[in-house]
Amino acid sequence: MSAAGVLSFTQQGWEQVLAKAKRALVYLDASCAESLHWSCGAPRLLEAVGGPAWHLREFEPLAVGGGSEQPKAVFVLSCLLKGRTVDILRDIIRRSHFQYCVVVTAVSHAVHLTANHVPAAAAAELEGQQPVFEQLEEKLCEWMGNMNHKAEVLHVPLLLAPAAPHLALTPAFATLFPLLPQDVHLLNSARPDKRRLMSLGEMDASALTPELLLQIRCLVSGLNSLCEHLGVREECFAVGSFSRVIAADLANYAPAKNRRKTAAGRASVVFVDRTLDLTGAVGHHGDNLVEKMISVLPQLPGHTNDVMVNMVELTALQAVEENENVIAPGCLAQSNDISAKTLWEALLNTKHKEAVMEVRRHLVEAASRENLPIKMSMGRVTPGQLMTYIQLFKNNLKALRNHCGLLQLGLATVQTLKHQQTAKWDNFLAFERLLLQNIAESSMAVVLSQLLPMIKPSTQRTNNDYSPEELLILLIYIYSVIGEFPVDKDLREAEEKVKKALAQVFSEESELPPLLQKIT
Repeated sequence: MSAAGVLSFTQQGWEQVLAKAKRALVYLDASCAESLHWSCGAPRLLEAVGGPAWHLREFEPLAVGGGSEQPKAVFVLSCLLKGRTVDILRDIIRRSHFQYCVVVTAVSHAVHLTANHVPAAAAAELEGQQPVFEQLEEKLCEWMGNMNHKAEVLHVPLLLAPAAPHLALTPAFATLFPLLPQDVHLLNSARPDKRRLMSLGEMDASALTPELLLQIRCLVSGLNSLCEHLGVREECFAVGSFSRVIAADLANYAPAKNRRKTAAGRASVVFVDRTLDLTGAVGHHGDNLVEKMISVLPQLPGHTNDVMVNMVELTALQAVEENENVIAPGCLAQSNDISAKTLWEALLNTKHKEAVMEVRRHLVEAASRENLPIKMSMGRVTPGQLMTYIQLFKNNLKALRNHCGLLQLGLATVQTLKHQQTAKWDNFLAFERLLLQNIAESSMAVVLSQLLPMIKPSTQRTNNDYSPEELLILLIYIYSVIGEFPVDKDLREAEEKVKKALAQVFSEESELPPLLQKIT
């Protein structure tokens, strides 16, 4: 599959949305907003909307409706048009003055038939027809208060958020996670009249809950649309029990079977369970600047794969702490800035040291093009040096506009390098290396005993000590690396001591972060 083909798949989908958006209020859910963010950016959609009276809004229960001067609405949704989603649609429309509503869903009509329990044989007879969408169009007119008003429901496969030419994300499926061995008893309890599963290896689609199976089918729908755009018939490979179910569903998906009969090209698709590399997800062996940016900078609200970059340093505001929430944050996605996109791809594909040097090179070249008074310095690149180059743009509005994307990536680099978590990264790495060196000689009980002194309450912790979240990350790393091990009296005692210490730390925290709130 070519990178250009994947990018054109996403851009073609958004072009269909842009064509409907003129002079409309546009409501987007979080996943579609993230796809837009990485594909063409919100400014491109605002440009298509045109005029200050029409703009973008979040699709959520309390969303503001449209006034009498806003007769058209476009809803761009990543999910099935069913249940709570339809309720929110109805409520927004009823408190508005719309005369024309367009609803775009990223899920195909075939999956909507499945969600409405239409048998496969009956669904096959409906090929070319869209009764579910047609029924919703009638409902839209009813909610608008006039059956002569105009309503459209259409499928546009907004599956991907293309973060780079060879890296595309699927925001709508960020929470789709493989089942764990402990989940086998939950599957068995949901099917008491069927043969009990002894392990995940015996799992197939019939063992899954209807909700999970429907979520898989939504993913399969998007992947089928991508393969259709690329003109390929795929050969699927799976590593892991959950991936095997997804691969089988794609192979048996009726629209995919029809596509494969005429597709000229070929492609290999490999599905891999996330749980097979939990060590890589929590380890600190990666020498990549972007990995550190995403780990230490605050998450961009509503996004799964972008961060907030504090832009106050480039404004005339003096009191940074007081005004950091006044200035809109920057981010890593720079879909409309060619120079910034080039730097972003370099950051993704190079090691930390080379990436920092690339940031310096791009800043120096941008300052030179703007004839800014830059003072060259050689040797090791420091956050202070990069900040000196960035500050050159501060009072030059034209230069700021020309290189806004580049400056956001530059500030993200500075804020990452200066962040206390980046310094702690080396502490994690040192502990992980020590563990790997001693793993053959030490028992699990000994390893946990080494961890125990690191568990400190907030009153005793310094910036160099581990927080409760970080301790859990270390525990996941330890158990993932060691794998299977014998359980004896020493291990039970060591685990009890760690549990007791963690419980004490959790209970003494003045405020638990969101992740720990979910766990507890």
